Amino acid sequence: MSGTSAVPETAASDAGPPGLPVASGRETVREMWRLSHGYRLRLAATGVLGVVSTGVGLIAPGAIGFLVDRVQAGTADLATVLTVTAVMALSAVLGAAGTALTIVLATRVYHSILAALREQLVGHAMTLPQHLVERAGTGDLISRSSDDVTAVADAAPAVIPVLTVAAFTIVVSLGGLAALEWPYAVAFAVVLPVYVLAVRWYLRIGPGVYRAERTAMSARAQQILESQRGYATVLGFGIAEQRHRAVMMDSWRVAGQSLRARTVLSMLNARLNLGECLSLAAVLVVGFVLIDHDASTIGGATTAMLLVLRLLGPVNQLLLVIDTLQSALASLSRMIGVVTIPFSSSDVPAQAASTAVQLDKVSFRYGEGPRVLDDITLDIPSGQRVAVVGVSGAGKTTLAGVVAGTHLPEAGRVTRPSRTAMITQEVHIFAGTLRDNLTLAAPGATDRDLRTALEATGAASILDVLPDRLHTLLGVGGHPLTDAQAQQLALARLLLTDADLVILDEATAEAGSTYAGQLDRAADAVLAGRTAVIVAHRLSQAATCDRIMVMEHGRIIETGTHGELVDAGGVYAGLWTAWEAAQ
Repeated sequence: MSGTSAVPETAASDAGPPGLPVASGRETVREMWRLSHGYRLRLAATGVLGVVSTGVGLIAPGAIGFLVDRVQAGTADLATVLTVTAVMALSAVLGAAGTALTIVLATRVYHSILAALREQLVGHAMTLPQHLVERAGTGDLISRSSDDVTAVADAAPAVIPVLTVAAFTIVVSLGGLAALEWPYAVAFAVVLPVYVLAVRWYLRIGPGVYRAERTAMSARAQQILESQRGYATVLGFGIAEQRHRAVMMDSWRVAGQSLRARTVLSMLNARLNLGECLSLAAVLVVGFVLIDHDASTIGGATTAMLLVLRLLGPVNQLLLVIDTLQSALASLSRMIGVVTIPFSSSDVPAQAASTAVQLDKVSFRYGEGPRVLDDITLDIPSGQRVAVVGVSGAGKTTLAGVVAGTHLPEAGRVTRPSRTAMITQEVHIFAGTLRDNLTLAAPGATDRDLRTALEATGAASILDVLPDRLHTLLGVGGHPLTDAQAQQLALARLLLTDADLVILDEATAEAGSTYAGQLDRAADAVLAGRTAVIVAHRLSQAATCDRIMVMEHGRIIETGTHGELVDAGGVYAGLWTAWEAAQ
């Protein structure tokens, strides 16, 4: 059942490309900066602590260089060695403590921002127009709210320590090289283009590769989800092997994209290894020249080499997690793509006071396929109950979706009440108590209100079989309900919404003949005094409606009361004759 929604009048709009959008790099940075609003002071403090702790770490290379010079000059003694060792040990402890604290602070800020993003993603996803989600595929949204969230969260323990240490170490070590002897910094700077070109190449290729990998994962998730949801259909039509092949092909696409990503990473490895060799060679050559011209000492050259090695360490560590980082960034852009989806006026229309329904020359198609609805004009006065009948594929469910607002027409205009609710053939029971499942429709309802709704829909007997009555857990791992009980629960939930327009899309079709009468009476209680559109599975249900519309090939070909249509001897009369013969 859909929640109460403000969807009265909708004009046709451009359907747009399939799939939910992916945020650009600029959009991702802008959104993350916005989310960091309450944490910027902490980020600044973390940066200062990182620079200080990394600067303390530079003491060790300088101390070793000092000791080398003293040894060369023959002035080193035990006291000098012990002093230098103590200074190095103290700097190592202070540097490690500062770095650890920096990582902890950075991780806390990261997870706080991620938690805010996750909450915003889920909250925004719950408000997305249903037609947009259905057009993109629920697998895409599920993948973004589960796989992508997991990828970003799992990247934290691997990426944040390395990224934090690398950023501060590179900046401070380069400063240390320049302070030691500027030619050393120049020597390293000459090799920097190798790293820059390598990273630019990777950033040009990598994000697209990882986005393609995530997109392939979404397509696979969609295939699996459709197969699971349609399990009965898969078995009934014997298409298990076909569905298995579809999932297998999508899994191979995921494997292919993953292999492509690993190949790109290996090529980056080769470029960075070249940069490492050139960096060491450049500093060694500069050191030799400076020592030969008495512009530096062996200790100074030793310090410079240790600083370069200190630079290369974080770079190599960053290399080990750069694929994780790129994968997380790709997932982050997909998450923010959902958060930043704009709403158009057709997605969130203004409320209308009328409880009538009007369709004016409405047409609809799925994607680029043929028209499923063609030039439908319909007027349902307030309080009238209308049944929609026809053979399978006539367009009944699509018409119900357009009336409910889950599908936007490609042409024409739809006017409906501001409070609309819909029950389909597949009823969902949420994991939680019976009370939780009912108060989804009316959060402020009392226990008496809930029992009244259950009694009105003939579902009060459900309480007698539940061990904890309203507080019994249902859904996955909870107390099971029969199909008829689930539909009664959905009808009670619908009654609690107090909607002006109710759409039942074969909502009692799964009950079977045993419970058909019981569910029909429950539906009558829910529909009393409300405008209603009923996609009728049983013609006996249609016969009790104020008006019946017969659909064929996406058009309304007959309309009238049950008696009028039977007397007319048309399509409905033939359907009714066949129905009576089967009873």
